[in-house]
Amino acid sequence: MSNAAVTAPKPSFLAVCTAGLLALAIAMGIGRFAFTPMLPLMIRDGSADVAAGGWLAAANYAGYLLGALSTARIPLSPQRVGLLALAAIALTTAAMGWTDSLALWLVLRFVAGVASAWALVSTSVWCLAWLARFDRPAGPGLLYAGVGAGIALAGLYCWHAGAAGVAPDALWLQLGALALVGLLAVAVLMPRGTVAQASASATSGGAPWGLVICYGILGFGYILPATFLPVLARAVVDDPAVFGAAWPVFGAAAALSTLLASVLLARVARRHVLAGSHALMALGCLLPVLHLSASTVLLAALLVGGTFMVATMAGMQEARARTVGDPTRALGRMTAAFAIGQMAGPVLSSALSGSAQGFGGLFIALAVGAVALLGSAWWLLRA
Repeated sequence: MSNAAVTAPKPSFLAVCTAGLLALAIAMGIGRFAFTPMLPLMIRDGSADVAAGGWLAAANYAGYLLGALSTARIPLSPQRVGLLALAAIALTTAAMGWTDSLALWLVLRFVAGVASAWALVSTSVWCLAWLARFDRPAGPGLLYAGVGAGIALAGLYCWHAGAAGVAPDALWLQLGALALVGLLAVAVLMPRGTVAQASASATSGGAPWGLVICYGILGFGYILPATFLPVLARAVVDDPAVFGAAWPVFGAAAALSTLLASVLLARVARRHVLAGSHALMALGCLLPVLHLSASTVLLAALLVGGTFMVATMAGMQEARARTVGDPTRALGRMTAAFAIGQMAGPVLSSALSGSAQGFGGLFIALAVGAVALLGSAWWLLRA
């Protein structure tokens, strides 16, 4: 990704934070994770089942992997890559409501995954660089709060619409329209220039492979609850006015946690914050396996939602701190590992479930994720 420095008027701290927050809210709240609150509504409508949901999630994560691997090769500025990615998210989201073909849904979710990765990496590159100029510790927390805010707002929207009886196809169209409105706001607020980096040829000291692997385990561990918590909630209470609450709680926890983590990261080593996040997430994965109830699903939403963006923010900051020059390739490597992990989660769950009904395969995959997260936490503490 081209990231040459140019001279440009310095934008305000508020404009940079708002543009970055909105970009991540669209990319992750709609492009990546609107499918999560939509899935129980689609299951209730009869247009999808748990197995189809697993493959659709995997298609999105496969696209996310391709996007992470290809972002650094795009010969455009990070800002332009981000805007193109957000436009693709708006289009593919709306298109989900134009067809009921599973094959076309797989293609659309794949493209949305590619665009989501482009948006995450490009926004992290340009926004973190601009925020560094302001020397405001709260900046990264505000940026990555966009992910949780997007998840919470999209979840609340789907929750309200589902309780009101809005059909899933109409809801996909509405989410696409919301993404388009957000894109226009980002285009107005986004700074046009880029910040000077150290020489791009000095690329030694990038993200170490141990950190990359731990980041991949994070992707595997969080994605199953992130995909299926509303479905598990529906199994407990088959009322969209109730089971729809799981996802907004997840998103609200994610948004608030990044703001609190900005203060914590000023006092605690990033690796220790990562380790603690992995351990708490492991507990969140295990709770519904040990006992499936409304309370364990809600607590799992708080534990996983409250840690996955803290770990994401700390991991991206750690990778950027260890990179000399343009950090796009290092952040892309981290995002690719994350994508591999989160692609493996739904595939493992669907493969273990097969044609069987119930959550047996999902529960085994959740237990595997919990064990992997605990191992990752142990390594991070010792490293």
